[in-house]
Amino acid sequence: MSNPVVIGDPGLAKHIDDEIDGEVLFDAYSRGLYATDASIYQIEPIGVTIPRSHADVAKIMSIAADNGVPVLPRGGGTSQCGQTVGRAVVMDGSRHLNPVVELDLQEQTAWVEPGVVLDELNAYLKPHGLWFPVDVSTGSRATIGGMGGNNSCGARSLHYGTIRDNVIAIEALLADGAMRRR
Repeated sequence: MSNPVVIGDPGLAKHIDDEIDGEVLFDAYSRGLYATDASIYQIEPIGVTIPRSHADVAKIMSIAADNGVPVLPRGGGTSQCGQTVGRAVVMDGSRHLNPVVELDLQEQTAWVEPGVVLDELNAYLKPHGLWFPVDVSTGSRATIGGMGGNNSCGARSLHYGTIRDNVIAIEALLADGAMRRR
């Protein structure tokens, strides 16, 4: 059995940094930034990663699993209940994993990356007469991935439903490395 990983573990940071193209931020300042969200909770993470690609995500997940370390995906950190803080390797997809990948105007569907911000998605959809109706108050910072993880709703949820009522499929990489689409 390996030694337990500690906050800011330089060995883990180097291992991840050697394997991904994205950023690896295990310094005290970066950990402090990601220790909070919009809630009252504050938990310092082991470190922070900012993947540039799906391959980076897979490598981060694999390295963390091999080291017995949890991974905490997050975006804007707009949760008011603390879901985006924890003793884990934080994986922030908001910087690079944020495009609208595909828009099907006939079906009125969009395929997006988890880091796309709600207001940016709606700005993209507006010229086509479309919008994503889950209207959380933090829409200028909330990412679709985080909203999916929380089953976000918003003020109009009684009429339009929560995010689960407005999402057809989610493609996710599980902790064991399996890719699932539901």
